Amino acid sequence: MVSCLRLFPYSAIHLATYKNIVHLHIDELGDISQWRAIVAGGLAGISAALATYPLEVVETRLIAQNCKEPTYRGLLHSLSSMYRNEGLQALYRGFSLTVLGAVPFSVGCYAVYVNLDKLWQERHVRFTSLQNFINGCLAAGVAQTLSFPFETVKKKMQAQSLLLPHCGGVDVHFNGMIDCFRQVIKNKGVTALWSGLTANMVKIVPYFGLLFSCFEMCKQLCLYRNGYIISPLSYKLKPGVDQSLGPYELQEFKRYLRNRKSHKAQSSSIGNRW
Repeated sequence: MVSCLRLFPYSAIHLATYKNIVHLHIDELGDISQWRAIVAGGLAGISAALATYPLEVVETRLIAQNCKEPTYRGLLHSLSSMYRNEGLQALYRGFSLTVLGAVPFSVGCYAVYVNLDKLWQERHVRFTSLQNFINGCLAAGVAQTLSFPFETVKKKMQAQSLLLPHCGGVDVHFNGMIDCFRQVIKNKGVTALWSGLTANMVKIVPYFGLLFSCFEMCKQLCLYRNGYIISPLSYKLKPGVDQSLGPYELQEFKRYLRNRKSHKAQSSSIGNRW
């Protein structure tokens, strides 16, 4: 239940933030450089994690606790108990690893994305729902493999608590992030940083596949409702509709997005002043 409550806002914030950052950095032809795309993906992941991280910590604690003698009783009790007994920092314990892990995760996703045209031998705007699902799975598989050591240490930091039996059931005891890496490698070996990767793949890979394919389907639906394509299930263009968008129009659209952001900031400033 906690996982579902976390994933809904996480996915929405992630996609919305990524698209907004990309729109601010596209050039006159609608393209964006590789490094800016990677940075956009990383910042989007960090923003989404910042908003939902306490729910992830609660989820880990509920899993780590003793079911016969539970320390926490549900979401609200977990949040209030952790805040009261351990302080606000406990709800963001290990967040720095999310920031560090966002870099290899974004690099992995983009490395797959830029090679999709070669894989399918066609432009990515013509991919079917099945192709989009496979693309999401491939991107998630590569990205998760690269960033999983950070995920492993983060989970151990989230679970470790003196209020839980056996300090949350962690297999190594540590003081801080760097010491956790050191203790895991010293006692379990380097490969222990990827322990549980297979089980995590079973959960994450289809999730990103569905997320990616559903996102593209929603884009198709919007194009259909606005009269650009003949069906929400196909990218076949509607006859008689001007599909062209020149460089000047793209530049105007980019300027519009920047002006809208500036207008919102000014409105917020005036509202706070009064």
